[in-house]
Amino acid sequence: MKDILTELEDRRNDARLGGGQKRIDAQHGRGKLTARERIELLLDEGSFEEFDMFVSHRCTDFGMENQKPAGDGVVTGWGTINGRMVYVFSQDFTVFGGSLSETHAQKICKIMDMAIQNGAPVIGINDSGGARIQEGVASLAGYAEVFQRNIMASGVVPQISVIMGPCAGGAVYSPAMTDFIFMVKDTSYMFVTGPDVVKTVTNEVVTAEELGGASTHTKKSSVADGAFENDVEALAEVRRLVDFLPLNNREKPPVRPFFDSPERVEASLDTLIPDNPNTPYDMKELITKVADEGDFYEIQEDYAKNIITGFIRLEGQTVGVVANQPMVLAGCLDIDSSRKAARFVRFCDCFEIPILTLVDVPGFLPGTSQEYGGVIKHGAKLLFAYGEATVPKVTVITRKAYGGAYDVMASKHLRGDFNYAWPTAEIAVMGAKGATEIIHRADLGDAEKIAQHTQDYEDRFANPFVAAERGFIDEVIMPHSTRRRVSRAFASLRNKKLKNPWKKHDNIPL
Repeated sequence: MKDILTELEDRRNDARLGGGQKRIDAQHGRGKLTARERIELLLDEGSFEEFDMFVSHRCTDFGMENQKPAGDGVVTGWGTINGRMVYVFSQDFTVFGGSLSETHAQKICKIMDMAIQNGAPVIGINDSGGARIQEGVASLAGYAEVFQRNIMASGVVPQISVIMGPCAGGAVYSPAMTDFIFMVKDTSYMFVTGPDVVKTVTNEVVTAEELGGASTHTKKSSVADGAFENDVEALAEVRRLVDFLPLNNREKPPVRPFFDSPERVEASLDTLIPDNPNTPYDMKELITKVADEGDFYEIQEDYAKNIITGFIRLEGQTVGVVANQPMVLAGCLDIDSSRKAARFVRFCDCFEIPILTLVDVPGFLPGTSQEYGGVIKHGAKLLFAYGEATVPKVTVITRKAYGGAYDVMASKHLRGDFNYAWPTAEIAVMGAKGATEIIHRADLGDAEKIAQHTQDYEDRFANPFVAAERGFIDEVIMPHSTRRRVSRAFASLRNKKLKNPWKKHDNIPL
């Protein structure tokens, strides 16, 4: 009996070494942790339960039968994050460069099937050279099996991808279908075709970092939601994100103890809006002053900065925030911001996370590049996302809400539950100057008359009361009481029940 137990321990030790000490040292030399070290940091201490530790590949071509490391380049299993269950897979770059084989894919599929069945998030740590060429089409089939699981799990359990090394070719499409993608600066990259292929086909000379590094995907492409300095910081932030999310689409998000009174009054908000309507201010100040303990987890911070998306808590409960940012492009909506916010709103709706919308929007960004780029269709994505969402929706208009952009930003007409406005709000078809020049075109030569007409228009329409008279605004509130009013609104909506008409699925304008 003792011999068998010793053999088991020896086999386990071999499996834990992956590709061997030399390759582990090389991994550390690149500033990267090993697959198992990453799991240890991500999960609660001692909570990891591993599956398929001894699985090995079945390939017999190209001399592969002589190299059969246990685990086959991926560590899979489940554990807990702050006591809540998650499933995890972590690709091991020390074994065949983390390349995906048929059995490697089967290990990932097994835990994804279990996650869907048992209702727990999936966290994938990607560090792989791509498909294992020696296995040919079998490895491609493995990718497709994983993709199918990503699709089936979408909207059922949260899926988080952490890119901690290369992720290239077909491999990129699995993270692309997950809810959140995080990258590590300088050590991770994602692209469909690498720099060598790009040079051969298009003659462009580009580095891996420029083509698909963390900076590219967080600032230009919007593929990634966040980039962190190193593996340790990235895994700590993933733990923080999981604390905001429900385990699955049938559970409410977690509620945690809070030490911040819902009655808290913020007198400084009364002076947040500048006297000059064209002067910007930082909308993040309002978000942090409304949130429990000022805690705000921003998503896609470096992309489309004219709109802010992320999570806060109110009375310990998770709330998704979408807010125009007057500091960038005057808070205008454009193609990028519409896509960013629409995806975030749909995620919140999938997982029953209430949505707080803070509005200061002068309209959609004008210009040929926007129209040629399809701003009509992209703007419709945000409109569609808000309109189909059945979760509690509370909207606060702080300053401008002009034209179609007023409608799009969770207006009463898109089934907003509580629509508040500050006294500084201006809800109108357009700004006073533009409106005056259209209505009083005959007086355009007379500057004095135009100035008077503009002033009359502002007095009549540049306020929240016209909309409030029609019931489009439920209440005009004092800025300092925003946290109290919003907290009470969400508290009253906790048992909200709203169903859309039956359909197989909608046809959002993609």
